[in-house]
Amino acid sequence: MGLGDKISNAAEEAAGKAKEGFGSATDNESLEAEGKMDQGKANVKQGGEKVKDSAAGAFNDATDDHNKH
Repeated sequence: MGLGDKISNAAEEAAGKAKEGFGSATDNESLEAEGKMDQGKANVKQGGEKVKDSAAGAFNDATDDHNKH
């Protein structure tokens, strides 16, 4: 996962939390729901990037082990 992606996803999650909090404080249910949805999207993106990172790490480990022999 690139640093830019990590920052972007964290910013999206933080913006979602802010929307949710503001919506809750102002009794704006649609804004609160939108904030929760933004957080969910950011979490899905972060999960996908973690899977890619894990797969890349496993591939690198496997090729390193193969090259040692």
